[in-house]
Formats: sequence, C-alpha cells, structure tokens
Amino acid sequence: MSVSEDKPAVDAILQKVMESVPFQLTTDGGVEEARQRFRDIPRAEVYPEVRSEDRVIDGPAGPIPIRIYRPAADSATPLPVVVFIHGGGWSVGDLNTYDGFARRHVVGADTIVVSVDYRLAPEHPYPAAVDDAWAATQWVADNAAALGGDPDRLAVAGDSAGGNLSAVVAQLARDAGGPRLRFQLLWYPATTFDTSLPSFTENANAPILDVDGCKGSTRWYLGDLDVSDMPATLAPARAEDLSGLPPAYIAVAGHDPLRDDGMRYGELLAAAGVPVEVHNAETLVHGYAGYDGVVPAATDAVERALCSLRSALHME
Repeated sequence: MSVSEDKPAVDAILQKVMESVPFQLTTDGGVEEARQRFRDIPRAEVYPEVRSEDRVIDGPAGPIPIRIYRPAADSATPLPVVVFIHGGGWSVGDLNTYDGFARRHVVGADTIVVSVDYRLAPEHPYPAAVDDAWAATQWVADNAAALGGDPDRLAVAGDSAGGNLSAVVAQLARDAGGPRLRFQLLWYPATTFDTSLPSFTENANAPILDVDGCKGSTRWYLGDLDVSDMPATLAPARAEDLSGLPPAYIAVAGHDPLRDDGMRYGELLAAAGVPVEVHNAETLVHGYAGYDGVVPAATDAVERALCSLRSALHME
C-alpha cells in the first residue's frame, strides 16, 4: 500500500506555482483566520456558461444552502445528478470557494451538480456535516426529476473532508435502502482516521496539507466526541460491512498525508466486492484539483477522475 521513499518529486510546475502562491491548510489563528486564508486563494472564473441557481432547502437543524448547476445547453433527456460535498477540513470552504470545482464536474461529467453548504466545525462539530450532507442527498433524490435530472442516475462526489462525507453518505444510502447511488467519486478522502499509515509519516510536512493540519481540523470536527469506538459515520473505513456500496473512484496524491488512507479504503472496498479504481497521482499534493487548468499533471489527474464519473453515469 505504501509508496517507496524514492517516489517521484513534486511536479516541477506545481512546485513553482505553490512557491508563487503559497497556501497551507492550518488551524493557526483560529477558524475565522483559516476561513479567510481559504477565501483569499486566487481563483480564476471558469466555465461561466454553466448555469447556476442558489436555493435553500430544509435541513435537520435549519436551512441548508445549495447551489444547483446545469450545463449551458438544455438536454433533450434527463441528466444524471451529482451531489457535490466540498472539502476544507470540515471547517472551511463554502459554495463560493468551490464554485469552480463544482462547475468542472458539470462540464467533465455532463451532469447536473448540486453543491451543498453544510454546517461547519468547530461551531457545528460532528455529526452536523453528516446530517446536512445526508439530508441534501435525500432532497436531491426526491427532487431530481423536477431539476431536469434522472433519479436513477445519482452520484456523490467530494474532496478531502467532502470525500469523507461522500463515502459516509454512500453507506447511509445503502443502509437506508436508498436512494440508490450509481457512483461515488472520492478525491483524496479521509476515511480511516489512522495516523499510523505510512504516508502520515512520509508526508508529515507536505505542502498544502501536513499532519498538523490534519490533526487540527480533526480536533475541530470531533469537538468533545469520545472516539474510543469510532462510528462509520465518522470513519467510513471502519464500517463492519462495506459490501453493496456503489462503485468508487478514489483519487489520491503521492505527496499527501492522506494518500494511504484513500488507498486503504480502496483495498477494503475491493475486498468487499465493490468495483473500485484507485489512482495515485504520484507527483501531486493534497488538493491538487485546485490546480486544474494551471498545472498539466493536475489537469490530467482531474480529467481522469471525471472521465470515470462520466462513464459511470452515462453508460447504458
């Protein structure tokens, strides 16, 4: 599972970009500073032709903002629908900071996307994010047809903390007997909460996300929770049964503390008979989708994952 110490170095173009626009996901300075740092990352406007609409739906603890994205051209037939759950350590990120990545899923997979603005830690620790993501997924399933979507072609997708929540939602949907999900796209997800995995040591001081950043975000998310018996809705890799889950694509990065975490989940899914593809972008870092369209290696890795999503949702 682990990768050799003589693995390829960080992609040279990516390294230059990170030096020009430095960013580290850290809890230093408190949550408001962390959120402002994330908002301040330069982001180019992409795919302006993709149509978007903001709505608010009912959630378990109050309204949940969502943003619905549709391809530029109307479709003669209902399109698949992807529930997109953003990352940010369960504590930063929102509809606006993830607007470009949501649009990328629309274009890359030819699908309707519903992006979910779930409640954030530390103000709203676990299981608030789970409750909101699950409620939004159920709403999407119930309203897919009204959105111009196909309720029989639903998927979840998310990055990092959003990958964690997407994996959790896939398990909740299976256990509840629906909605039936066609696919789960997990971008560098947190699934095990097992820091003994080799990549946590190997990439302890990695760019973008290091082990301290992982631990700080996790502390905010857990709050006062006793994790002596960690539930699967927190750590989906610890579920007693992983059979019957939707096919998965798990994207990991060579220079990411969470690399082996995603790989391990892929191994567990495969062992349970779930079709899964794990792709390790060896020269990239956590959050590499943020460099899509800027760093060719990141663009290639993003396109590979979205091709898998598109194939799963559009196959007969």
